[in-house]
Amino acid sequence: MRDSVAAVHDLVSGLVPTDELEERHRTETLHWLRSTDDVFRRVKPAVPPRHLVSYVVPVDPADGGVLLVDHVNAGLWLPPGGHVDPDEHPAETARREAYEELGVPVGSGLVQTEPVFVTVTRTVGIDAGHTDVSLWFLLRLDREQPLSLDSGEFREARWWSPAEVRDADPTRFDPHFTRFWRKLQRVRF
Repeated sequence: MRDSVAAVHDLVSGLVPTDELEERHRTETLHWLRSTDDVFRRVKPAVPPRHLVSYVVPVDPADGGVLLVDHVNAGLWLPPGGHVDPDEHPAETARREAYEELGVPVGSGLVQTEPVFVTVTRTVGIDAGHTDVSLWFLLRLDREQPLSLDSGEFREARWWSPAEVRDADPTRFDPHFTRFWRKLQRVRF
């Protein structure tokens, strides 16, 4: 197994699922990682048709709010993130995406080195469709941190309080965000 893929396998193996769907996604991802080294997107949007993504979820430790972006193509409120480059560690992808999409320097805030969540999602509406295997990383970020958004990808960014997330229509978010949110409430950060 390619070293970079073995590192991802180790990350996913270390996850502790909190529901049946996350357990299925974890099992499916581990099987996929054992079956191929072709896990990094090489040609936009879908070569290979299943590839790694790192989400970076900014969390304000003072109040537990999360920063989400209104994604132009997806039409949803999502965590920032992007495709893992060939042989890039997914935590490094999370740090890179925090800088590229939010203007948050890698040194400001703490991107955890291990993901807290894994999802397998078939994309719709963005292209002909492909499957994203997403690792969700947490970024400790003060909501007063100045941001510089990638206006080509996002309409806006906003902090969502725990009450706003709880009361929002879940179809406004990534299809797995509500489950992630429940898990986040149990994670020590």
